Amino acid sequence: MSSEPTRVAVPLTGRPYDILIGSGLLKEIGRRLRGLGFSGKVAVVTNPSLREWYGSVVTRSLKGAGFEARTILVPEGERAKTLRWTAAILDELVAARFERGSVLLALGGGVIGDLTGFVAAIYQRGIPFIQVPTTLIAQVDSSVGGKTGVNHALGKNLIGAFHQPRLVLIDTATLRTLPSREWVAGIAEVIKYGMIADEQFFIYLERQMPALLKREEEPVTHIVRRSCEIKASVVTKDERESDHRRILNYGHTVGHALESLGKYRQLIHGEAVGIGMVCEAGLAHHLGRCAKEVVVRQQALVREAGLPDTVPPVRFGELWTAMQHDKKVARGKVYCVLPERVGKVVIAPLDQAAVKEWFTRLHPRMMKPRPAVRKGRVRSARRATFVSSP
Repeated sequence: MSSEPTRVAVPLTGRPYDILIGSGLLKEIGRRLRGLGFSGKVAVVTNPSLREWYGSVVTRSLKGAGFEARTILVPEGERAKTLRWTAAILDELVAARFERGSVLLALGGGVIGDLTGFVAAIYQRGIPFIQVPTTLIAQVDSSVGGKTGVNHALGKNLIGAFHQPRLVLIDTATLRTLPSREWVAGIAEVIKYGMIADEQFFIYLERQMPALLKREEEPVTHIVRRSCEIKASVVTKDERESDHRRILNYGHTVGHALESLGKYRQLIHGEAVGIGMVCEAGLAHHLGRCAKEVVVRQQALVREAGLPDTVPPVRFGELWTAMQHDKKVARGKVYCVLPERVGKVVIAPLDQAAVKEWFTRLHPRMMKPRPAVRKGRVRSARRATFVSSP
């Protein structure tokens, strides 16, 4: 049994839950769910690679605690985050006679967490779900706060619901098997927290980035804990993103647009956020909202982390159109999170002409159209694989 984990509370009125952080926690999943009063059926939603790594320890723990454990397999990456895969999972839950007291368990990164949470939100008008994030980006960001959903062809996360998990269980040992690209992408969201809420944390990242890139245990545990604390604080103040919670979207207005333009295949989420933060800080400076030092310090940290920091070839018109499909658009206006200094941001509407002026100055070679791309036949999604656990 692992040592007692670090506990971060998310004290939402009527729906409080804990974030548990520690090494070796996967072995405790069954016991922790029993402690919350659950029994009966649990469906573990994951992908084939993660089942290979962690499936046996999770299902062994669940069965050892008396649960009827099943596994639902979905594809890797953003291609699983669709209404078709949502429907496929729902079909399997109905066939297996899952009830309102049954539990869904998201074992994986942000895609699996968002997809599983969305299914849990709409199946029988809402069933409990547990977040067990295995990537850095999911551990520090997407697993906390209850935002669930899937993508639309025209925009990321346009279809979804707020549905809080009953527990977030973070086993930091899973980060050891994370591919380097995924690890670096997760650091983008960590940098975001320093930019939006905590200058001292940002300074810590400036000092500790070499150790983080080596995945040294102490700094890794610290950044996971501090990131969760910041997000829990923001979510508690504004659960449904009516105002304050929107600061968590720093880097995401441009970042989501770039993901969408790349059909979710060119940039993974954290890479897009890294570019988005650089762009949005540069735009803030152009608009007179922050000093040049803010832009320079942030870009230096993004580069040191190994994240991309330049916009891929795209016309401004394409980028602006993609930004207008973002869910942060209100009354036809594109809203963006802009830094005033390290540790403080504001939410402001964007003027198209001003943004175009900034973009043209920064990327004069990108004002030309993209080469034409032939459209291929759209393939239908495969059916989710539903198997009994070994």
